[in-house]
Amino acid sequence: MEVLVPGQRRLNCCSNNDLGEISDVSMVPAKRKLSEIVHKRNERSISIDEEMKNGCSSSPTGSKPSSKKEHVTRKVKSSNGKRTLKKQFNASDIEIIFQDDCLINELEEDGEFMFLTKLKQRRRSRGRRSDWGMTGRSSKDVEMKNSESPLCTSSSTAVSSPSSSGDNNSRCAVRNTKSNGQSHIKCHQCMKMERKAVVSCTTCKQNSYCIQCAKQWYPQLTVEEIEELCPFCRKNCNCNRCLHSTGIIKTSNIDIGNCEKIELLEYLIKSLLPFLKEICKEQDQEMEIEAKIQGISSSEIEVPLTLCSNDERVYCNHCATSIVDFHRSCPKCSYELCLSCCQEIRKGSLKDRAEVKFQYKNKGYQYMHGGDPSPESRLSKTFEDCIESLTEWNANGDGSITCAPKDMGGCSDCMLELKCILPCGWISSLEVKARNLLIDGTEHTTLKQKRGERRAQALRKAASRTSSDDNFLYCPASTGSLEGDFLTFQRHWIIGEPVIVRDVLKKATGLSWEPMVMWRALCENMDSEVNSKFLEVEISTLQFFEGYTLGRTYENLWPEMLKLKDWPPSDKFDDLLPRHCDEFISALPFQEYTEPRTGMLNLAVKLPPDVLKPDMGPKTYIAYGIAEELGRGDSVTKLHCDMSDAVNILMHTAEVSSSIEQRFSISRLKKLHKAQDVREHLGSVKLGSYHAQQLVEWNEDMETSEIDGRLQTLKNDLDDFPGFVLDAEKTGTSGALWDIFRRQDVPKLEAYLRKHSEEFRHTFCSPVKQVIHPIHDQCFYLNSEHKRRLKEEYGIEPWTFEQRLGEAVFIPAGCPHQVRNLKSCTKVAVDFVSPENVHECLRLTEEFRRLPKNHRAREDKLEIKKMILYAVDQAVKDLEAMKLTV
Repeated sequence: MEVLVPGQRRLNCCSNNDLGEISDVSMVPAKRKLSEIVHKRNERSISIDEEMKNGCSSSPTGSKPSSKKEHVTRKVKSSNGKRTLKKQFNASDIEIIFQDDCLINELEEDGEFMFLTKLKQRRRSRGRRSDWGMTGRSSKDVEMKNSESPLCTSSSTAVSSPSSSGDNNSRCAVRNTKSNGQSHIKCHQCMKMERKAVVSCTTCKQNSYCIQCAKQWYPQLTVEEIEELCPFCRKNCNCNRCLHSTGIIKTSNIDIGNCEKIELLEYLIKSLLPFLKEICKEQDQEMEIEAKIQGISSSEIEVPLTLCSNDERVYCNHCATSIVDFHRSCPKCSYELCLSCCQEIRKGSLKDRAEVKFQYKNKGYQYMHGGDPSPESRLSKTFEDCIESLTEWNANGDGSITCAPKDMGGCSDCMLELKCILPCGWISSLEVKARNLLIDGTEHTTLKQKRGERRAQALRKAASRTSSDDNFLYCPASTGSLEGDFLTFQRHWIIGEPVIVRDVLKKATGLSWEPMVMWRALCENMDSEVNSKFLEVEISTLQFFEGYTLGRTYENLWPEMLKLKDWPPSDKFDDLLPRHCDEFISALPFQEYTEPRTGMLNLAVKLPPDVLKPDMGPKTYIAYGIAEELGRGDSVTKLHCDMSDAVNILMHTAEVSSSIEQRFSISRLKKLHKAQDVREHLGSVKLGSYHAQQLVEWNEDMETSEIDGRLQTLKNDLDDFPGFVLDAEKTGTSGALWDIFRRQDVPKLEAYLRKHSEEFRHTFCSPVKQVIHPIHDQCFYLNSEHKRRLKEEYGIEPWTFEQRLGEAVFIPAGCPHQVRNLKSCTKVAVDFVSPENVHECLRLTEEFRRLPKNHRAREDKLEIKKMILYAVDQAVKDLEAMKLTV
């Protein structure tokens, strides 16, 4: 067992016989609780330090406390929630101080070993040191690494030191009893008590940081800068407590007057009114059909309400589209059908939504790097082989619809009844109210005048299309005010062009997004079950973050590209990383659109508090990356199309260097890959002068000059390989390569992908054999060679640009895009719904509802029609209230 031995001031391992040599019987055996130590039956002499009594209630800059002690009996007195207990040992004059109820509770749970070691540490911080020998264990062994404790409180809350020197000046950290003329100062970061190598803030005079923490966690700051203004004062402190605090900074930078708000609300209502009219028209048509079925006038129809709570979504049983109001329901089996499906049944154009198999077989490790597949592996059935023949479903002559056949999930027995979710007539009355507000509205020009003062447009070339004026993307800087750029942003945004905003992190506080800071913040709150959901390989989160900076490779030295997508989960991001969440939101440009809590032109924030909301983020994307285009296993986000608008900020990058040996191995493996493509008739690029079987093998005994010579030979023969970069290409602050396609080019893009689909590889490096939807399948990434051929065959090309550190990329809804990481990157994105792109959200919703049942993109997660209704309703209420005050 381990006990604290008086006279040696260290923890020793002793047997039960050794305990007899300790004169004081209060030195208890192991695993005894604190209550047994404190409440000894034999009477003791106990004293209460009056300094503690006065210091606990004083301010951090309080006056000099008294050192006079008051002797009392065995019972322990308390003062302002703090207790001080002095126990006198016969062997030596050891003083053990109990301070703070929370510490006592903590020590009771830790057991005797932690109890003794922590009390010993606290004893050291109190000063009044004896001339004990420091034999046995070192102080580091005893301190138990308190720097890893999640309890990080400001040092200003501790008690001032009792000292006869009369030092009444406020200090940057807590001082304890003086020892040998020196004092202990608590580091705000690690919470250790230090006597030297501590820098104290001269601004707040409350916080101090030890030199070790300053160098490890704030390498961008010098000691002089920390002394002048500490990280806590700069609001970018990344200690455990600050990382899990919220409200430290102001997240919203929207500063506009009432007249400008009125103009924004009118603009929102005007933009959404056509879609509101379309919803009303659709419902009116269904009311006319219902009147025909019942044989009465439409004005006499009373549509019953369906039972639906605000915290649930109602989906169509056939197409999985969200139902916002009118729908048809079976009174027997509760089968529910949206109005779009009802119209298709009446027209005889209802499409089957049969399930398809997307399973790709693992053909083995050797196959993934150019070898032959394992004998038992094969790809699953094609899409055509998996289509199920479903029963025909038709409407009756009067427009009524019988419940779906049994093989489609219905009962086929009852007529579907018209039901509503919202109060009958609410949508039509909302449309009338919104239209009248716009007619009666007065013209406000303040916003146009203030924001119409345009600066010279900052543009970045991103394409080389002939006979086109959209080769340059709008790229303003966030430094200074973006007010003059607001209308310019809208002009580019309304025609579906991406926008890049530079230097957005310069407006934030500079909170660290280093991988180990993120890991330290996350590991305290994320359990292993949640962690394992976002990593498909068997490594710990710590190992992932270490590989983020150092890199990881397979046995054959091929780079291992790992990704943490949507981690931590976006619904927990604000809880697990509240400080980082606030930092990201504060850096968002054009917050009228992007602010996820209060953005005036963001439809996603208009939903009532009690209504179930879609997951719009923020979301983190942490992934490895290298500059060279590998062709297989690249760190990419494959071609896809988001259902809403999005803004993506590159928060952090780390460049991983590769050795000569690894570069040689990559070159050799790429030739194997190309030979395999030729064997499987994938692609049109032929091998160079080497045959697939005449590959140069790596030899560890090679001289460096011979390696360089062979690498140069390979470079000459690999010129046909797109994206091959022999030397570690320096990309500066660039972190990711983006390709964003124009909406008008989507049909030609889809045609190219269908034509050349079998030239692409997907899961387990297997060729793509089935295409449901070329973009929504998310199984294609166009490398530089495919982009060249796309332009040659179809005359289209994407906007291609590199995203640099601190740049925000705005992606309009409906624009297919893909991303490849040039370095290890930490990106954070948030989705939003702008009034300019509502028509694209509706178009995508229609595309998604036509996908097979088990398709990854089929579910209507956005519920855009619901957003339109509630956004107009909220805007009308706000506009009416503001017009009364103007």
